[in-house]
Amino acid sequence: MPTPAQTATLRASGSFRSIMENLLYWIGLAAVAVSALTGVLDAGRKNMDLVGAVMVGSATALGGGTVRDVLLDRPVFWISDQTYLLVAIATTLIIFFAVRGLKLAPRLFLIPDAIGLALFTIAGTQVALEWHAPWLVASLLGVITGVVGGVLRDVLCNEVPLVFVRGELYASAAWGGALTLVGLQYLGVSPVMAAWVGMAVVLAARLLAMTFRITLPTYSARE
Repeated sequence: MPTPAQTATLRASGSFRSIMENLLYWIGLAAVAVSALTGVLDAGRKNMDLVGAVMVGSATALGGGTVRDVLLDRPVFWISDQTYLLVAIATTLIIFFAVRGLKLAPRLFLIPDAIGLALFTIAGTQVALEWHAPWLVASLLGVITGVVGGVLRDVLCNEVPLVFVRGELYASAAWGGALTLVGLQYLGVSPVMAAWVGMAVVLAARLLAMTFRITLPTYSARE
């Protein structure tokens, strides 16, 4: 029978897990909404109709997490909990009717895209860690969660995916944030605090890269 101290520790541990699960859930919903928004804005630039916008928005919002779950052999998140699917569809419909007819800056979607990248990367990494994936695998699954939706969006809109734009910090920014999350937890920082710091790293790296044209070295073959 556990002592009072052990009982208190178990209760605190259970309460902490509940806090982390709730945080992950709301981060996931926010990531779905923000990513769906970027999909609709990009589809709008291509003059797609409502069906096209919903398809692009939903693929952007759900694609990365779907690939992650398939690779982890876990239930696909939006099939297990249809709230994610409903949020994706509702967001696409609201944004479509709210902004259609407005003149928007061509690069307007890049800011919410950076936010979605940060949210999905950290959520994906934490989910992989909780699914007992090794730290390196978990960090790369976080990157996959963050970037695949954007790749699908850009391909459906007949654009070069941002992750493949020459030298631009995108997947590297996501990986930096994922590794930050893993490293902080290894050092004993609470998963909740590590998640916030990891998201800040991804978002800051991506925004700084866009603002100051920070790029990675590119391969250039000599003639």
